[in-house]
Amino acid sequence: MGAVFSDRQAITATGSWKLTDLSGHTAPRNLYIGCAGWSLPRAAITAFPADGTNLERYASVFRSVEINSSFHRPHRTSTYERWAASVPEPFRFSVKMPKIITHAKRLADADDLLAQFLDEVSGLGARLGCLLVQLPPSAELDFEIATKFLESLRSRHSGDVFIEPRHPSWFVPAAGKLLKDFQVGRVAADPAILPAAAEPGGLAGKVYFRLHGSPQIYYSSYTTSYLNGLAFRLRAHAHAGGRVWCVFDNTIRGAATENALYLAKRVALGERDAARR
Repeated sequence: MGAVFSDRQAITATGSWKLTDLSGHTAPRNLYIGCAGWSLPRAAITAFPADGTNLERYASVFRSVEINSSFHRPHRTSTYERWAASVPEPFRFSVKMPKIITHAKRLADADDLLAQFLDEVSGLGARLGCLLVQLPPSAELDFEIATKFLESLRSRHSGDVFIEPRHPSWFVPAAGKLLKDFQVGRVAADPAILPAAAEPGGLAGKVYFRLHGSPQIYYSSYTTSYLNGLAFRLRAHAHAGGRVWCVFDNTIRGAATENALYLAKRVALGERDAARR
């Protein structure tokens, strides 16, 4: 694999490439690379069209986005409808479940809140790609509570669901079986609390990489060496079938956008090279 570069070199290496630079070679259609939010940092602004809302400009380059604001506050159904109308047909949204459900209630006795959230996100219609359930690091796996929550969720929503647990109790075989039983994928996170947390889990074929920045969470850019290796892994998952997500959450200094641009380029180059063989 390539040499390991400093954080700053990883950012600079993205350049201002555009999808058209690759003569039609892009990521597999079931691979969704994007960021947590659609802000456009100045360092990467030339990769996006000059006109339109930030979401429209973002969606002209990327195929997906993770909505994090839903974690902090509810949005009207009409807001989700407006967002859905702003993006092209292939674009998909991942929506983070509200913290009142995941952190305050810790999944317990949350039926009414869950129903409200699902009613709101229904505004995305066919543009809703998946739901993201991120749990606090202190949330141990309580099988009774988790089972009741997943039963309630699955009685209301049949689409893709991913969970990002951050307590070691969620990485035992019984936890994996629970997630498989309810057709839920487990996020592959970086930084990972233990080796298993760095790999996708739960239901096979459901893949969601969530990259928070390393070594400084939410700030650090990923090295080109790491991103090159990740591009290979994502292509392998995508060609195995199923929908594959990769979301960059290292947004504070704009690294997420530039890392996602670089990764999308590496994936597209890999597809082009494979097509030539």
